[in-house]
Amino acid sequence: QVPLVESGGGLVQAGGSLRLSCAASGRTFSSYGMGWFRQAPGKEREFVAAIRWSVGSTYYADCMKGRFTISGDGRRNAVYLQKNLLNPMDTDVYYCAAELQASSRQEFPAGYDLWGQGTQVTVVS
Repeated sequence: QVPLVESGGGLVQAGGSLRLSCAASGRTFSSYGMGWFRQAPGKEREFVAAIRWSVGSTYYADCMKGRFTISGDGRRNAVYLQKNLLNPMDTDVYYCAAELQASSRQEFPAGYDLWGQGTQVTVVS
């Protein structure tokens, strides 16, 4: 069973917005933080944003700052990604992930322990 389930992806016009959601599915766990990554076919998984519950800190890839906002609820292991001013370069599969222990690797896939199956976002001009 996939521990995390994403939703909210779809087709959107350039300049538009989408809100992605991710929630724990079935499995009970306690996370230190959660994050979003994206991946295009044939490319490595790329960091988008992360949030850490205990310190309330958020982190963003430079190219996402000002356009994307991460939020969530640590008690429910739920995380959201509000995406504004979308452009065709944002077309990817977006994955959420949970960090079960503190690390300094919140910007790297290896820093996360649980993953969802991904949700496709397609931005058309």
